[in-house]
Amino acid sequence: MKQVVKIGGSLFPDHAINLAKKLENTNSLIVLGGGEFANLIRKYDLKQNFSSEVTHYTAIDCMDIISKLVNDKVESSELVYSLEDAIDVSDKGLTPIFAVSEFLRDEDPFECSWDVTSDSIAAYISHSLNAKLLIVTNVNGIYTREPSEEGSEFISEIDAKKLLTFEESSIDLMLPSLLIEFGTNCYVVNGMYPERVLSLIDDNINDYNFDYTLITGD
Repeated sequence: MKQVVKIGGSLFPDHAINLAKKLENTNSLIVLGGGEFANLIRKYDLKQNFSSEVTHYTAIDCMDIISKLVNDKVESSELVYSLEDAIDVSDKGLTPIFAVSEFLRDEDPFECSWDVTSDSIAAYISHSLNAKLLIVTNVNGIYTREPSEEGSEFISEIDAKKLLTFEESSIDLMLPSLLIEFGTNCYVVNGMYPERVLSLIDDNINDYNFDYTLITGD
């Protein structure tokens, strides 16, 4: 598997489905965020204070829901439940979409926390596959503050250690620590423009005329 492409739930449904179709024949494994389904769990948790384990794995179940919905609309994809299945499906010329809940319950690699979302899960999977990691969201990358706020500045490259000092960004709080632990990098790119994602995974292109953020952990 050449790269893991984590498609943020903020892109569901239209942009997520469109990008999944565009990833045909790119040797990519798709991981999908839980989107509004997971956000509802977080909202209810603030009111009811559910156990960390229940909210953690229920949010992961939301990732499975969106994975199944996207897979239903993409003829070139196939839903998978393990890394071995993902490799087999990719070898058949299809794009594997990873429903991750069974895999994560077996592996149990994370402490149950809202600091761990689909970004960190995708990083763990890409490390397991020794694959490149792209975090695809609905903004161009990392900013010094919320992109809509006055004075916000875009960051084209940042060390993961520096990112640890950010209270909030377009990635989850655990991801920088994982990149440092794994000694690896990742790209954050806007999935509303599929051609940007495709450019970053094309080895023949190394001069990009669009914004994206490279997070360095090595």
